[in-house]
Amino acid sequence: MTLLWVMTGSAIGAMARLWVVQSLQKRLGHAFPWGTLAVNVSGALIIGLLAGGLIPPLSANSQPGWSLLVIGVLGSYTTVSSFSLQTLALWQARQRRQACINALASLLLCLGAVATGLALAQWGAG
Repeated sequence: MTLLWVMTGSAIGAMARLWVVQSLQKRLGHAFPWGTLAVNVSGALIIGLLAGGLIPPLSANSQPGWSLLVIGVLGSYTTVSSFSLQTLALWQARQRRQACINALASLLLCLGAVATGLALAQWGAG
């Protein structure tokens, strides 16, 4: 049953990522990977909220909820591979400043988002 939850969540997460990335590319262009940055930061915030127990039935102890949302949806929604490829492409195109900005922004914003989500969940739990 766990496999079914992960597969279902993965399909949802992949479609959500595609929609967010394409929407941001239409608005902001392709010069910088804004879409990938947005999905990774928002995914980090959401996983922080869930890991912090904001919604107890969806915590790590809840196998179906965790498998669906964290492993499936967020695992497919967020993307280290796209981030890595886009950062390398910027570097190889001699846009080294943008490559470094993308790497640092991704690291700092994602860590900040997961910490914020965790803190908010713990604060909300009292």
